[in-house]
Amino acid sequence: MEFVDVLTSRRSIRAFADTPVPDAVLERLLGRALESPSWSNTQPYKVAVAQGAVLDALKSELSRRFSAVSTLQRGSLASKVLATLRGGVLPDGDYKPILRYPEDLQPRRLATGVGLYKLLGIPRDDHVARDAQMARNFRFFDAPTALFVFVHEGLGVYSALDAGIFLQSLMLAATDEGLGSCAQGALALWRSPVEAHFDIPRHYKLLCGVSLGYPLAVPVNGFRPERREVAEILLPQRGSGKA
Repeated sequence: MEFVDVLTSRRSIRAFADTPVPDAVLERLLGRALESPSWSNTQPYKVAVAQGAVLDALKSELSRRFSAVSTLQRGSLASKVLATLRGGVLPDGDYKPILRYPEDLQPRRLATGVGLYKLLGIPRDDHVARDAQMARNFRFFDAPTALFVFVHEGLGVYSALDAGIFLQSLMLAATDEGLGSCAQGALALWRSPVEAHFDIPRHYKLLCGVSLGYPLAVPVNGFRPERREVAEILLPQRGSGKA
């Protein structure tokens, strides 16, 4: 594919076929992603690849935890305290998930959510259906491969910057191969289930997950949230008189 076609055709895929991703293809994608630039070429990231029985185990455990947390959110304060004391339910990820979006970013977040759920035919007040759709994150949208991306804590925010560049390269390489991907912050809510299957250095922190596989030809996979115009992201020069 031409680069611009790869760039504009990439989507966040939320419905995958069960066709396995060949090891040679996965190795090629990761190799191409490693062409990404990074801070002094430190390449401060590591990747855990889950497939087969490991993927199934993670699906089961992450889904169990999400279901338990969802139930707690609807429960009493006492049940939340009890769950905290017992452990193993509340998120134990390395980074605290965003609980409240900044006021200037919230409109785009809402527009994206409204557009996605409208396409899925899920009404705003159908909390059961909305929870079921959210739960699909923890089943990797049925993808045959899941990647968990870890970043070195020693470079702080720049590790995340480099990992973002790596992830974009990976997802574009996947698109060029006819695969689909979905980067998911939700998959970083719990570190311990991933750590149960992979030897992860403590100074590497779980940043996000990526579901990877061959996309199904269904409407949800064509969803594309509106992008801003170039003029909206450009900062005015001081004294230019432009807002």
